[in-house]
Amino acid sequence: MHPRPPALTPETLLRAYAAGIFPMAEAADSDDVFWVDPRRRGILPLDGFHISRSLVRRIRRGGYQATLNRDFEGVLWGCADRDETWINATIFGLYTALHRRGNAQSIEIWQDGALAGGVYGVTLGAAFFGESMFSRRTDASKLALAHLTAHLARCGFVLFDTQFVTPHLAGLGAIEIDRAAYHLALNAALAARADFDAYPAPPDGQSILQDRSQTS
Repeated sequence: MHPRPPALTPETLLRAYAAGIFPMAEAADSDDVFWVDPRRRGILPLDGFHISRSLVRRIRRGGYQATLNRDFEGVLWGCADRDETWINATIFGLYTALHRRGNAQSIEIWQDGALAGGVYGVTLGAAFFGESMFSRRTDASKLALAHLTAHLARCGFVLFDTQFVTPHLAGLGAIEIDRAAYHLALNAALAARADFDAYPAPPDGQSILQDRSQTS
């Protein structure tokens, strides 16, 4: 961990991501923010997303809609709405500012007209830095990640940084790499170009399943 810098701005945040570090807070009511630089980094290979049989059935069943950047703040609030969270007021304000300048993105899952789940992160070069996700309905976060990885791949992204690997992410194909390997992947992604807005909406479920059948 690194001490908090004198001033934390959206520009400082982007420079930190480019250097391989990211901010966190101890709790929602904490005034402090600190930098994190894990020895082991989590990534989700865009060609290695694991769609289980149950998730295949859920995608086929439909009854939901996936959108891009329709409700970024709603996703942020959903991720912060838990007993323990590292999203404090400073974090919330910073990522909202990054979203306004086009460097923070969200994908939402809607069911019955309500926000059921989602994920948000930061984009820089051809890297997507996943920050957090939430789910109010069964499998909503898995659906968000399925649509997000497919969207990132077709938009030219080459790195999906998950920061850490949880059992949930491991089950979806996330892996750990050491710090040196991560920086090599990060530098390559920063030198490349991708456009999150290349498509106005994420691929639909049937497209995801069709692409999976062609590569499996």
